[in-house]
Amino acid sequence: MNFVESRPFLRIPPFPGASPANLVGESVASDRLRVSQAEEWLDEVRRLRVGGDYWAKQPELPVQPYTVVTLNKSDEVFEQIDGSQYILHWSDSPTDSQVDSSKYRRISGSCDPWHVLMGAEKLVVHADDELALIASIIGIPVTCLGAGRFSALTSGRAVDTVNAFCEAVGAANYSNPFSGEPMGIGEAIQLSGFWRNLIDSNRDISAAFGFAFWKQPTVAPLLWGGHGNVSFNSNVVDARPTGAVAVWKSRTPAKVVNALDHRAAKVIEVEDGFIRSSGLGSDCVPPLSIAVDRLGVHFDPGQPSELEELLQNGDFAPEIVDRARELRELIVVSDVSKYGVGSSSIQRRDSTRAHMLVPGQVEDDRAVLCGGGPVKGNLDLLMRAREQNPGAYIIYKPHPDVEAGHRVGAVADADCLEYADEVVRDQPISSLIDLCDELQVNSSLAGFEALLRAKPVTTHGVPFYAGWGLTRDLGPVPERRTAKRSLDELVAAVLLLYPRYLDPVTGLPCPPEVLVRRIAEGAAVRQNEGVVQLRRLHGRWKKRLSGLIQ
Repeated sequence: MNFVESRPFLRIPPFPGASPANLVGESVASDRLRVSQAEEWLDEVRRLRVGGDYWAKQPELPVQPYTVVTLNKSDEVFEQIDGSQYILHWSDSPTDSQVDSSKYRRISGSCDPWHVLMGAEKLVVHADDELALIASIIGIPVTCLGAGRFSALTSGRAVDTVNAFCEAVGAANYSNPFSGEPMGIGEAIQLSGFWRNLIDSNRDISAAFGFAFWKQPTVAPLLWGGHGNVSFNSNVVDARPTGAVAVWKSRTPAKVVNALDHRAAKVIEVEDGFIRSSGLGSDCVPPLSIAVDRLGVHFDPGQPSELEELLQNGDFAPEIVDRARELRELIVVSDVSKYGVGSSSIQRRDSTRAHMLVPGQVEDDRAVLCGGGPVKGNLDLLMRAREQNPGAYIIYKPHPDVEAGHRVGAVADADCLEYADEVVRDQPISSLIDLCDELQVNSSLAGFEALLRAKPVTTHGVPFYAGWGLTRDLGPVPERRTAKRSLDELVAAVLLLYPRYLDPVTGLPCPPEVLVRRIAEGAAVRQNEGVVQLRRLHGRWKKRLSGLIQ
């Protein structure tokens, strides 16, 4: 084991595809850790379990109490350990000789130190090894051998732990990896905890099915379990998982889904997030946000989902609600929507009439098939909107994927105009929402985006945002949804707590605020341009062919 630790105590996990980055920069620190502050940050580090290689593998541990030894076997070391104890011998080197005694177990390679030490009674370690500090933070007795920066931790005194922590953590200058700006110690700890929580949630995922090759580079960091690579598979022969399976169900062959069901595999559904990218998924622009749900899928009201559970039973602290409000305001002022950013000033068509926006959807999309309620397609939605609002000026906007020629749901203009006053194609959805007085939706995400902009929404289907007291609901909302939520509680669940986001610049998982700013700045481009152009050409060809057939 290399006892000379040149790396900072708080560091960035090596997410697949991410640009090399460091939390410790050359800038002047925005704050320095004083001894009087150390206990607060120590508690946070202990609670979040960050520091060291916290993303590394988590080996099976002995049931009985054990001592961890990180030095090569030698009389000098083992003389200090009671012979009745079980010893876990930890070495970075896979070439160290195997310890034969039944009282010894050897593990090698990088391991999550918090996992390995949590059940330990004692640690024997070189005095320069950061494991000494982690054990001391946890409260495990430490024996430090040799000379080094953590020698004093052998004493077991709390003041020595505080001093060592101040030296290891408080002496660094932290930089935000997304902005390059100076970052405080508390922010560095919280960001490390954010990454740890994501990695821990993925540790049981053994395989992933249904992910197109152009999605995999951006999805992999968000499904990474801390070591190895995400195992993307495509055929039924590979459907023999040893743990949970991440599935993009609409793109997974039925025979694979059936094989997973037959093997009673734990299936985790993955779908696009609500702030997705700068460009269409149907054009093969990869997602920069995904939703990962172990209960179901958020757009299917026929079963509970993690999102529904959050909204029904979640306890939203004031600070998370405040953050949700700020995020909502950032999205609105930046004119960011699911597929990018854009705004324009649109004049009202008739000053004497209320303006209604009816957004079309992809008619064979799972979200529509599951959550569309009684609505039978886009033309039926338009008819229902007109029945509800006979005197309104109704604007119909076809779904971008349908307009691009990739998906089902096209309605001839002549048919649309029997119920709508106008069909608008090229205007950004955010501008149309700003123009209109109300939205009439089936289960479209445009309804949620309208709520962000404080516009009234009537739902004819059952979208995830229906039933919480924020919309007028005409569809069959599940009786399970009894909680009433404020707008910012809805935003907290839907945008802060539920999805996962990837920064297209660094390749690191990030908070949503980072991705919103990247999209607003035009920096959210992470795609295979050749594939995107080919897909767009294919869509235009299909659309022209469809027109010829009609």
